[in-house]
Amino acid sequence: MSAQSKFTRPTAILHRTPWTPPVAKGAEGIYVDLEDGRRVLDAVGGAAVTCLGNSHPKVIQAMKDQIDNLSYVYNMQLSNRPAESLANKLISTSKGAFSTCGFVCGGTEAMESVIKLGKQVYKYYAEIGQPQRKNYIARQLSFHGNSLATLSLSYHPIRRAPYIDLLNTERFHHVSPAYAKRFQKPDETEEQYVERLRKELEDKFISLGPDTIIGFVAETVVGATTGVVPAPKGYFKAMKSVCDKYGALFILDEVMSGMGRMGTLHGWESFGDNVAPDIQAVAKGLGGGYAPIGAVLMSQKVADGIKNGSGLWKHGHTYQGHPIACSAALAVQNVIESENILENVRKQGAHLESLLQIGLKGPNALAAPYTFDIRGGGGFWGIEFDFTNASNLDFGETAFAFRVQARALELGLIIIGMTGGSNLEGTKGDHIILAPAYIITKEQIETIADILVQSIEEILKEATV
Repeated sequence: MSAQSKFTRPTAILHRTPWTPPVAKGAEGIYVDLEDGRRVLDAVGGAAVTCLGNSHPKVIQAMKDQIDNLSYVYNMQLSNRPAESLANKLISTSKGAFSTCGFVCGGTEAMESVIKLGKQVYKYYAEIGQPQRKNYIARQLSFHGNSLATLSLSYHPIRRAPYIDLLNTERFHHVSPAYAKRFQKPDETEEQYVERLRKELEDKFISLGPDTIIGFVAETVVGATTGVVPAPKGYFKAMKSVCDKYGALFILDEVMSGMGRMGTLHGWESFGDNVAPDIQAVAKGLGGGYAPIGAVLMSQKVADGIKNGSGLWKHGHTYQGHPIACSAALAVQNVIESENILENVRKQGAHLESLLQIGLKGPNALAAPYTFDIRGGGGFWGIEFDFTNASNLDFGETAFAFRVQARALELGLIIIGMTGGSNLEGTKGDHIILAPAYIITKEQIETIADILVQSIEEILKEATV
């Protein structure tokens, strides 16, 4: 029987999972109440989304006030005060990195918008035009969204597979991931590894034609595909140097890792060599799940490229800059700033790491032989497992990560389990992702660690042959 088969019930929804997920009926803070009467602790914020948890009174009040005042206007006819205020907030807190922005409804839309924006920038840049720029370079084992264009930009083998015949391979190209634990050579120093990756990117520029490259795109911290993988020190500085050398855009996807998730407002401030991008996508932590929203942040260079050309963003959606979504996001960002919540993210993140190290890699840890890596920072952590030589374990038809996710839910904990992030083909690897709300307490962190370790150990014991 499948590890998830007990979660079955009639439903008219075509779900994204091979099992039918339980129904949530309410939530408070980091706890979610299910229809079956259980209260579970959300240790991953949905998908690194609910940064303030559910039911935050200030956010709810801001949304109610906005509904009473103005629920919707169309962005090609009218702007609205929440959108204008949120834009000002994002620019004023960027320490000069960005000068303008645009709004969308989520992460995939944000990255789709980035792709189109990059082309627009070079069509009009400096009023002389560089229309020959038509190629993007991203990385293997990356994920940038679920539309056809963003899947083409991505290199998530499992998510690309059903649509491979529809993906664009002429305009979207890939270089190696910055994944030292798996791909750094035994005789390489960190500096040598970074230099090898820098040279690979430059070689790709040259092979495609340097003046045909719109930009290089990377997640500051890789999220779904490999499970919270930061790049080695100096990597982003090196990659940006190649972009600058050939006049291409340096673009960061911080849909998962941005807006405070890593313990700093922008992930690149702490995990990206403090190198600001030309364009950046944000989403999940922007609105904290209170409303669907994302944003594209643009540097002065990009803004000038647009203003010196058409003067407008040649892209848009019906719900772009939605006043209720923007009011929710503005309230979320105001709470994070005014209550100094990122300090708690850093503090509790360090505590979680120490507990995971003890529980999964300590001298008495049952999972120690199989725990390949524990990595991350702030409120974003990944645990990767390797069963290459584990001939004494048999997980049957359901992968270890999925079994652990199911068991954790039975024990009252929501986590994410994923597979296929340990090789380029997407056929190897199990990882668990944790991304609790920024308001998490020390006691709740300890509960997360306890239940996670228990879930892992129970699955390992059951699989022993």
